[in-house]
Amino acid sequence: MTLRQVAFDIETTGFNATDVVTTVGFAVPLGVRLFLNTGGRAAPGIEDVGGDVLVKGSTHASEQGLLTAVGEFVAERFRDADVLLVAYNGERWSGGFDVPFLRTRFALLDLAWPFGDVPYADVMPLITKRFNTTVGGDEENDLDGAYDVLCDGVYGELDPFDESAEAVTAFEDGEFAALAAHNVADVLRTRALGRVAERYCAKSDFDVKSLTPTRTNS
Repeated sequence: MTLRQVAFDIETTGFNATDVVTTVGFAVPLGVRLFLNTGGRAAPGIEDVGGDVLVKGSTHASEQGLLTAVGEFVAERFRDADVLLVAYNGERWSGGFDVPFLRTRFALLDLAWPFGDVPYADVMPLITKRFNTTVGGDEENDLDGAYDVLCDGVYGELDPFDESAEAVTAFEDGEFAALAAHNVADVLRTRALGRVAERYCAKSDFDVKSLTPTRTNS
């Protein structure tokens, strides 16, 4: 059985445990499903950022509202589906960002973990170990660098930021369309790299793990 990859990516206000999730995006068959925490502010234009890719977005007045909506989406779309959740540096044996950050925020908000029974694999180790991404003597192993080396695509052109740190400022300044565009670009780049790995790497190269917690009741 071949699992269908669903790439995802998050944006946050920083790296501390007390920082919050501002954006979560998932690659779905028809495009990208985007969840945006606006803090109650208006967010026009967030669905007009995907170029030729359809973006379906929803806004939420708080992080708790966003994460609750993400949980409902995962329960509806992922349960009993042949889905493999993938991220780029989302959670690796030696670290990662997206999954640990989400665990912390779900725990601190006392929300149910939504990814039970969802298999997960990180794309970054596949790219760094199974492909040569060296350009000019430097290894291009971050998401946008690896995408530029291995994928003949235009998703990088959707990203208005030169550095991911700009996503923090965009949230603070209420520049939600730019924040949405950055997240959509990252989701699509992750999906593209996942497809390259799927095409050229063995199934055994994918270090698939379960995200189901040891105890699922409260």
